[in-house]
Amino acid sequence: TVTSEIPLDPEIEDAITELLAQMNVAQKVGQMVQPEILAITPDQVREYHIGSVLNGGGSWPGRSKHATVADWVALADAYYTASTDTSGAPGEHLGIPVIWGVDAVHGHNNVIGATLFPQNIGLGAMNDPDLIEEIGAITATEVAVTGLDWAFAPTLAVVRDDRWGRSYEGYSEDPEIVRSYAGRMIWGLQGRPADSMDLFSGARVIATAKHFMGDGGTEQGKDQGNTVCSEEVLRDIHAQGYLSALAAGAQTVMASFSSWNGDKMHGNQYLLTDILKDQLGFTGFVIGDWNGHGQLPGCNNSRCAAAINAGVDMIMVPNDWMAFIENTIAQVESGEIPTARVDDAVTRILRVKMRAGLFGPRASKGAPSTRSVAGDATLLAAPEHRAVAREAVRKSLVLLKNKGGVLPLSKSMNVLVAGKTADNIQNQSGGWTLTWQGTGNTNADFPNAQSIYAGINETLTGAGMSGTATLSPDGTAAADTFDAAIVVIGETPYAEGQGDIGKFETLEHESLYPEDLAVIDTIRAQAPTVPIVTVFVSGRPLHTNKEINRSDAFVAAWLPGSEGGGVADVLFGDHEFQGKLSFSWPSADCQTPINRGDGELPLFPYGYGLMTTDADTLGDDLPEVSTGHGCAAPDPGMAGTTSEPLEIFMNGEERGDYVLRIGGPSNWGGVDVGMAATLPGGEVSVSTVDGEIQGSAKQVTWSATGQIYAQVSAGAPGVDLSPYYNSETSIVFRARVDAPPEGTLVTLSAHCVYPCLGDINIASTLTSIADGEWHEVSVPLKCLTDNGLDITNVNTPFLIYSESPMDVAIEDVRWEPFTAGPTPTCAF
Repeated sequence: TVTSEIPLDPEIEDAITELLAQMNVAQKVGQMVQPEILAITPDQVREYHIGSVLNGGGSWPGRSKHATVADWVALADAYYTASTDTSGAPGEHLGIPVIWGVDAVHGHNNVIGATLFPQNIGLGAMNDPDLIEEIGAITATEVAVTGLDWAFAPTLAVVRDDRWGRSYEGYSEDPEIVRSYAGRMIWGLQGRPADSMDLFSGARVIATAKHFMGDGGTEQGKDQGNTVCSEEVLRDIHAQGYLSALAAGAQTVMASFSSWNGDKMHGNQYLLTDILKDQLGFTGFVIGDWNGHGQLPGCNNSRCAAAINAGVDMIMVPNDWMAFIENTIAQVESGEIPTARVDDAVTRILRVKMRAGLFGPRASKGAPSTRSVAGDATLLAAPEHRAVAREAVRKSLVLLKNKGGVLPLSKSMNVLVAGKTADNIQNQSGGWTLTWQGTGNTNADFPNAQSIYAGINETLTGAGMSGTATLSPDGTAAADTFDAAIVVIGETPYAEGQGDIGKFETLEHESLYPEDLAVIDTIRAQAPTVPIVTVFVSGRPLHTNKEINRSDAFVAAWLPGSEGGGVADVLFGDHEFQGKLSFSWPSADCQTPINRGDGELPLFPYGYGLMTTDADTLGDDLPEVSTGHGCAAPDPGMAGTTSEPLEIFMNGEERGDYVLRIGGPSNWGGVDVGMAATLPGGEVSVSTVDGEIQGSAKQVTWSATGQIYAQVSAGAPGVDLSPYYNSETSIVFRARVDAPPEGTLVTLSAHCVYPCLGDINIASTLTSIADGEWHEVSVPLKCLTDNGLDITNVNTPFLIYSESPMDVAIEDVRWEPFTAGPTPTCAF
């Protein structure tokens, strides 16, 4: 049992009992549902007795990324006012305040102009629990400024495989730091329970310990995958952060998308109820993740008794909430969901709302606009808030190499600043920044932020300084006249699903982002005597031997957020390096998983980090051997068979070297799809939509002849995929046909460098499943090889061509071995 610092309050419990007795089934179920703000109006919140709303990543009031503080508060007021309106027949509307949840995971990161702290991986490197609590308090204040009640933070994942696209959301690979941080972040967000004037004050919000549990331990780092381990490992590794979070009074726990030993967490009664609620004594409520309930066997987004019965108290159902309410009421009335389970869930939800002071015997908060800091835009990125974020940046930086003591640099130097991320605040902030994946932003979208280059320039050219900073992103301005070159490189933004390093990829940074090594090589060639200081911006450790060998100094800067000046503070010696690795750094491109205490020898171990006064004997001759194929993949050129799927487009992410493109008469050369794209002539357009998970599918709309396809880079040679031919493989994808083809020709094909191809007409298949529901389409590979595909030279493993209008959503595209059988049919 964990003893929470927020005990049961008899007055609150009595008030809950009295209120629950007045509620009908519809009112109870409404409290258990959380729609997305773009899918529900304030009037609907009142009509359906909704308990909570959320805004997902990239969702804002009025659909405007540049929504003001006043816009946020006004919408929060509208929802609150609607939910507390008790007019009408007695008992028809009980006036229970709605709560609004938001992914405030590195500051209030969905709001223009907010303070952006380093992502959690950087905070882990600073190992400073006191500063963590301060960061939590600032985040809570800025969330409260916009009138919101609830932050979906902190993430307590203990990340065991760096291929996971959410690695940067974890503080560490080791539970030690996670446990030391969890309770302090809860205190920062909610206030300290020992201070009754501070706890849930107007500048505090409800916190969420997430994602319960084992999300960081999935096999091969697969997002929403399966964590295979004993209960002892689950307890000793993955549960440690929850123990301190619950003790500190965490009021909500978010269930993980992932599975434990094959069982989805959203349906795991043993862990959600028997362990979390009964054994650990958790008295708050469990919130589901985005349509996570719909992934359970026998469930879909609009109905899932299994999740509720397992212990999920509030269901995050962004769009299908109306059908979910209708179905859940029917399930309660039929007895499929016991009334006692519903009463328990609603009791927990009401308890948290009352504890937070929203209503009941401890009521201290009225409408959002009336709360102590609400609407005060001066608190958004206030100077004192930014100062704390800058301190966090300084403390998070880890010095990995410092050949000849090149650091710190002198402020009188003439410095070349190069690399794609030098003057790019989007890249230095990462995912979950203004948009879900952190993409689609420019520096103009960060009015209260400073790029790394801007911070360097300010340091060198400020009052009394005699240095210069010359920006050259591609490094072509390099010359021996510079005293030093600072090269800012690394990953570009990603979030869940799309950030995973798939089985046909490795941790080698050069294979993922070849442009970065090219910049270093350009500078080294043009200015061979100029020392190179590489600042590596990333959401995880990667295999960077090539980049380190070509650098005189190498700094892991993680994802520092809005305060790029914190990097300059340390590079130029105003502050010493303090950061220590909270993740092991790989010595080879497939050295993963690698974690503290597992007996492996990383390049830099957990806890490593130099000061500028330390001797550095690393050298410039680290091994640069590359595996040549993915860490979890068979060698694609080998003979024989394979059991590994060839993943092409999975979980909303292009896999391996494949890029999704569209083409048509206005541009047969092709346009990269990205998040959305349209051909110049409008023949084909693509947008990102929810499929099996959030943002995992592409909605492809044909208005005329055109195609969508996955292809290796233009001009690249094909690959020998003979093992798939030998393994009875099918080309498989999930499709939702919203409008069937108007014509009779829709081909599925694979190309062996056009005009070499094999294809088959699937128009009748798509027409037969045109019911607006998801279906799996499976076409034997042999159907294409029989029609001309050269399996030894495949450069386009997936292409759908239509000669006429149709509208189809597509996800989970792969070649799946041993699904076609020895004598497949090709009648489609």
